[in-house]
Amino acid sequence: MPTEPFVPVIESLLDTDLYKFTMWQAMLHRHPAAQAEYRFICRDRPERPLAALAPEIERQLDHLCALRFQPGELDYLRGLRYIKSDFVDFLSLFHFQRHFIRVSTRGDELEIVAQGPQVHVMAFEVFVLAIVNELYFRPDQTPGVLAEGRRRLTDKIALLRDFGREPARRFPLLISDFGLRRRFSRTWQEEVLQTLRREAPQYITGTSNVCLARKYDLTPVGTMAHEYLQSYQAFGKVRLRDFQRAALEDWVQEYRGDLGIALTDVVGMDAFLADFDLYFAKLFDGLRHDSGDPFAWGEQAIAHYRSLRVDPASKRFVFSDGLDIPRALALYRHFADRVQPAFGIGTNLTNDLGPRPLNIVMKLFQCNGMPTAKLPDSPGKVHCTDETFLAYLRQVFGRDAPRAGVAGA
Repeated sequence: MPTEPFVPVIESLLDTDLYKFTMWQAMLHRHPAAQAEYRFICRDRPERPLAALAPEIERQLDHLCALRFQPGELDYLRGLRYIKSDFVDFLSLFHFQRHFIRVSTRGDELEIVAQGPQVHVMAFEVFVLAIVNELYFRPDQTPGVLAEGRRRLTDKIALLRDFGREPARRFPLLISDFGLRRRFSRTWQEEVLQTLRREAPQYITGTSNVCLARKYDLTPVGTMAHEYLQSYQAFGKVRLRDFQRAALEDWVQEYRGDLGIALTDVVGMDAFLADFDLYFAKLFDGLRHDSGDPFAWGEQAIAHYRSLRVDPASKRFVFSDGLDIPRALALYRHFADRVQPAFGIGTNLTNDLGPRPLNIVMKLFQCNGMPTAKLPDSPGKVHCTDETFLAYLRQVFGRDAPRAGVAGA
């Protein structure tokens, strides 16, 4: 039996990314009967075995499944224009079912699987990642490590202040905190966000963390993730070749002008743009980059909009793949006179204190009993456990990516 006092990692069901809510609502309305399986993945070798965390993860999941959305939290969600009243009513009744998520170990490796109705298991993802991260880094929560984290944060703020002396460009620099899922701890993410808002408020415009957005009157940021589009590979109402069009069309019908940033890399940028015709180019506000060379991606997107006679300057390009402040500034300088750039920075904001961050994810692997796959422009981010399906997906979309087994991003 554990002897240390229990300290919860998650204290509010709002302590998750906005796009979990936006995808959740779309699935509840469009595919409420879908069944799904999500799996935890560690893509590198951690310095300490994750399997040792399993007993405490079990306790944290017990606590998570006892939480409910509170009236004030539901009122906040109801106040977001794109959140529908019936979805909030659903959330008022919702709680996680403990039997839908299992924790096990294999040697030093940690295995976590969430399996069941998609509208009951899809929201586990961010909470699981936050729990694993915080438990793993609790031994590192020392005065010396925190002092180093504050020093590094001060250096980031200095970069932003130096940038502020540069000549103004056509569009402003907009940075959002995307660091919940790989944060050092809940209190550290809050300290980072408070510090950035105090020291560089003109640049820090939002956060994906709905709880902190509510607390600090920030814009909650997020639209869709890979799992949303991947699910449509398995729904069977359209040909596999048309799954992206079907997913984008349902998104348009669900949000009717809100949340208009489309994710481009589920099967690669070329395949995405083949589906992203004039109809979608006019209906969506912009695109999100999450794999491959961001400079090449942006130039390709600009060329595509121009080929459709759509002014790229009317569109927002959101960059979110492994960014730090110097990389974001380089991308900003390259694009800010031609498109409206925005940047979501995650690990480098909320887990840059010295200890090496974990490279962990929790991804959709099956939907309705069928395999799903992510085949982006970065080979290391390919994931699928069914090589036959992966080969078929490559054939359908003309992709010649190198062979990859279980991986994730």
